[in-house]
Parts: sequence; C-alpha cells; structure tokens
Amino acid sequence: MTTADDTNRVAGPGATIAPLTGIRVLELGNYIAAPTAGRMLADFGAEVIKVERPRTGDEVRNWRLYAGTTSLLFRTINRNKKSIVLDLRTDAGRDVVRQLVEHCDVVLENFRPGTLEKWGLGPDALKAINPELILTRISAFGQTGPMAAQPGFAAVAEAHGGLRALVGEPDRPPARVGVSIADTIAGLQAGFGTVMALYARETRRRDGLDPRDTGNDFSIIDVALNESVLSVTESLVPDYLAYQVERQRTGGRMEGIAPSNAYACKDGSSVVIAGNGDAIFRRFMTAIGRPDLLADPGLATNAGRWESRDELDAAIEAWTSTCTRDEVLAVLTEADVPAGAINTAADICIDEQLLARNMIQSLAVDATGDGVEQQIGFPGIVPVYGGVSLPIGSLGPDLGAHTDEVLRGLLGLEQDLIDAATDSALEPR
Repeated sequence: MTTADDTNRVAGPGATIAPLTGIRVLELGNYIAAPTAGRMLADFGAEVIKVERPRTGDEVRNWRLYAGTTSLLFRTINRNKKSIVLDLRTDAGRDVVRQLVEHCDVVLENFRPGTLEKWGLGPDALKAINPELILTRISAFGQTGPMAAQPGFAAVAEAHGGLRALVGEPDRPPARVGVSIADTIAGLQAGFGTVMALYARETRRRDGLDPRDTGNDFSIIDVALNESVLSVTESLVPDYLAYQVERQRTGGRMEGIAPSNAYACKDGSSVVIAGNGDAIFRRFMTAIGRPDLLADPGLATNAGRWESRDELDAAIEAWTSTCTRDEVLAVLTEADVPAGAINTAADICIDEQLLARNMIQSLAVDATGDGVEQQIGFPGIVPVYGGVSLPIGSLGPDLGAHTDEVLRGLLGLEQDLIDAATDSALEPR
C-alpha cells in the first residue's frame, strides 16, 4: 500500500495538473449514483461541494456502519469532496444553493423528478442564474416518460433494465451481483455525460462561439438507472427481436460461450477459466492432458463447445480438483490460457498487480469512532495515467466539515445567514 497525501491534484513526478482542475461541481446527490459521478469528477481535479441535510447527512453514512459514526462506504464514494450542510426545505437553504450555482460549472442531482422544480431549483431557474451551467440529473427511470415520477433504487432498475433476469443459476430465482451495480453504472454514465458537456462548452468557447448554443441542449444530462443497466446488456434485445432468443440464467457461465466458468480446486478455492477462443481451447486441452477433447472435431468451434458445455466443464473440474489454485494458475499461465483467482477482500489487499499500480491506497481514518485513526486501504483511482493510480487526496469528509469554508469563504455569508440555511428546526426528512 502507498500512503496518500494532499497531492491528488497532480499526476506523477512532472506535477501535471489534473484534467478537471478549475471545474466546480455542486453535488445535491444522496445514496450512490450521483455521488459516484461526483467522486469521478473529484478524483480528477474538480472541486466537488457535496450538500447534505443537517444532522443526518447522506443516508450512506449509516449503510454498512460496523462501528463509529460514518461508514467506510461513505468515506469511499465521497472521497476528494467537500461537505456542507443545507436544509433545502427552507427558503434560506435554497437561496444559498442559488448563490452557489453562480460559482459552479455543474450541478449534479439524483432526486425524484420534479423535486428540484418544486423547490424552485429546476433547469430554467438554475439556467437563469448561470446560463453556462451543466445540470446532470440521475433518476430511476429518467426525467420523461410514463414512469418518470416513480421511485426506484438500484435493485428495481437492475430488474427493469434486464440484468437481474440473467444473474444466477437457471433453476433458482434471479440473484444480485453483490454491489449496487445499477447505481454505479449510472454514476459512470453521468460522469461521462458531464465531461462530454464540459468539453462541448469549452470547444465552442475556444472556437469563438456562444458556449450555451450547441443546437441541442446537451447541457442537461438525463441519466436513468434502468437505461444505464440496459446499456450493458450487450445483444440481449436485438437477439430477441431477430431470433426470438430469450437469454437464460447460466450461473457462472456466459450464454453461448464455452468453456468459460468457475472451477473448484482441491484446496477449497476456485478459479475462473476462459478457454473459449478456438486457439486458446487447443492450448487449454493440451495443458490439462486431454488430447481426446482436443482431437474431437465437434469441439473445434465455440458453437460445438457450447453444445457440449456440461461435458467440458466436468472434464476441466476433474483436472482443477486435483490441483491447488496456485498450481492451476501456474499451468494455465504457462500455456497462455486466460485464468484468474476468485479473489476475496483478503486476497485483493495483497494482490501484487493491484499494489504495483497503486490500486490499494492506505489512508488514516477513525473507523471505529473512538478518536483513534488507523491506516486503512481503499480502492485507487481509475483510470490510470502514467502507470499508477493517482493518490487519493482525502476520504469522504465528516458531515458539514466545509460548511463555513464554502459559505463564508466563497459566498461571504454572515453567521446569521449560515445559521438560517443550516440549522432548521424542521424534522429530518
């Protein structure tokens, strides 16, 4: 592990300025989707000001909270950001948002459609304050359409977007993948959409054109969780429309591709082996001593191997079950067959490849709430520039840690106005 410092705004020995330095983002996001987009922007230099409700903050602060007052899930997703508290149900809180918008390039939000409009903070109102503003909106089903007003978390979006039906064993109900994948995919889409809009704005400015006039309103990014999921389902829809093929759950396999699965080893661990390319399959069968399968003309192509997938998987596991995980990987690495360990968190923490690219970074954090900091590893910044991950500058901040800095320092507000915007007597929503 490497220890991060406050140099996350540079990349490598040449001290190159991070690409989004100078961009300011106002994050009105809660949970995972919008904060993931904000994290991506913050990782590469943007100043991201996260607005949280008074007293309770983002609900993720309490998700998977094993000890202390702030979960490491929150610390991870909200790294490199600033936290301020505002009560958006109050006139004073919303007025501060309007003042902040004057100083921001991007507003990022994931409220249910209509919420910002109800508060007088919809696109027209925000654009009237700052005509060059980019507004990135994430919701369950998008800002338009018959389902726009319906609530929905990642689990619902995974089901609606077609992914959930593909995950799990064929004789059991659909399963989840273990993380809030719909939120994360939507966050990635939102981050990409935001950078695209920033690029379009700056390109027009460079060319002497009005940065607000793009011919289409690309400055309002509309990301739906269900559509984000649909976008990663590959040929699910066209296969159905062209061939009436309804893809089924296949457990550890991938529909139509063989051999590609997880296989048990004799030491109780498992490996994933992807021996499905024609040339790879030939090397694979040679490596595990199965010349009979290598010589079978019915297995020369992927279509035939898929038809014989049960036979192939049985043959492969008959071999892996006689070896340890390390022995299996050594043989297949020598044979140039794609394979990998099924890593647990403990495996990841000592993985040489990840460590070599600075992908596990050690930062000091009070994880237990007892006031004592300890060094804890966190996932690095992706994508990589210059061969290693950029260092993380700071973990997700304590609730409201930057309220005074932003409201007094950036906006010049007096204490009575700060109190009115942050210390509402209303019950937490």
